[in-house]
Amino acid sequence: MMILRRTLLAGALVFASASSAAAAPPPPAAAVRVAFVDTGNTGRSLMAEVLSRALAEQRGWPLKFISRGLDVDPWGEAPEVNAAALLAGRGLAVVGHRARSLEARDITGADLILVMTPTHREKVLALAPEAGPRLHLLSEWAVGVAEPIPDAWGKPMSAYQSVIAQLDRFLPLALERAARLTPRAP
Repeated sequence: MMILRRTLLAGALVFASASSAAAAPPPPAAAVRVAFVDTGNTGRSLMAEVLSRALAEQRGWPLKFISRGLDVDPWGEAPEVNAAALLAGRGLAVVGHRARSLEARDITGADLILVMTPTHREKVLALAPEAGPRLHLLSEWAVGVAEPIPDAWGKPMSAYQSVIAQLDRFLPLALERAARLTPRAP
């Protein structure tokens, strides 16, 4: 009788352990690190970062984002007024943003580097040739076609609206693809 109780008790403990293990939530997926790069980090790359963060959160994609510039103006670090206005119209604030230059650690830390123009790609490759396999024109990564996103700096609002229209077209596809990547070891 005593052996039967011990056997039943042991079986119940094994069952309880298996049940609680099955009910535990899965560990969070490691985030894929995406860097957006443009010229000054006050317009296109900033808009891409902010829009991507909102989109990834909405869709539950395990992605992290930064944006950087290749030729940051130390006297013009604030977001471009028209870019900020378009993002604010979507409820996305960029008040605290200050433009940052692309650094070696940004390149080595990124799983994916998305640039706005072929010139940006050439400049990043000149800085870090080893980035080649992780470096893509945003449009090519998204849809397989080279469609540069032109700089709207100093242009009227309509130029910024064109930029955000391109970002709206490319980012969902690019991020869906990025979410399927396996993050590299940090």
